[in-house]
Amino acid sequence: MRAAIYSHCTVDTISIGDSRYEQIGGSGCYCGIMARQFNFDVSLATRIGPDFPVQYLTQSKINLIHPESQKNTTRFSIEISGTEREIYLENKCDDITYEKIDADCHMVSPVCGEISAETFKKIKSDASFLLVDPQGFLRGVDLQGHVSLRKTDLDFSGISAIKVSLEESCQLANGTNDEMMVQLQKRGIKYVLLTNKKEVSLLVKDKVYSITLPNKKIHDTTGVGDIFCSAFCCTMIKERDFLWALCFAGGAAQAALDSSNVGLQKIPKKGTIQTNASYFYNLVKFRDL
Repeated sequence: MRAAIYSHCTVDTISIGDSRYEQIGGSGCYCGIMARQFNFDVSLATRIGPDFPVQYLTQSKINLIHPESQKNTTRFSIEISGTEREIYLENKCDDITYEKIDADCHMVSPVCGEISAETFKKIKSDASFLLVDPQGFLRGVDLQGHVSLRKTDLDFSGISAIKVSLEESCQLANGTNDEMMVQLQKRGIKYVLLTNKKEVSLLVKDKVYSITLPNKKIHDTTGVGDIFCSAFCCTMIKERDFLWALCFAGGAAQAALDSSNVGLQKIPKKGTIQTNASYFYNLVKFRDL
């Protein structure tokens, strides 16, 4: 199985209380390494500068597609307090240019506007199964570098799945949680995933399926959404079962949080994910809309 990912890799300075950690990250890293845990061959279209330790990805057998840039790698400063975080952009690398990649699934997860509307349109035309995390399409940066969400008129039609947080969904739709999911579905999106802290919902046709992650102490949430997306996408391609995909995604996110590790060290092994997925599968709730 082959996965294609389009996203910047980053260098993140993560602050939790009085502790500071400098880690490589970004959706490209988290999604790519998670997909490798599912034994996917991974091609990553990204841009990184000479300050990025590229051997970390090559040792993980991730195929990098024209990554070199003369600019330094995209850098964020992330201040975490529980499930809340403040993000500051310190540097932005070159945008990702279009690359045609033959794969069983495609994931588009920009971190801060590095994928243009034209590039996104071309990727959509290539993909048989395309999952989008729109976070980087929705992020704006003020003069101090503070990152916040804003609305976009980008065309999300023609994609297979979308994963949005509650805050992100409010930039794309209006109304209650259910109404926002339905509005996204009406754009032609088959699987609509909405995350609200520990609550995870999936809209398929006229039913909402939901799981609840256990309420435990949370340490570093950076990259958990990317781990979730990659696990969902890979499971969908392997199993062709959206319920198992939901449970594996939730299982991966929970395993990452349970590890209490920072940065990429929290990416879980498949065995742990599978144990969690079996637990969630017996607890899935569903209701009609």
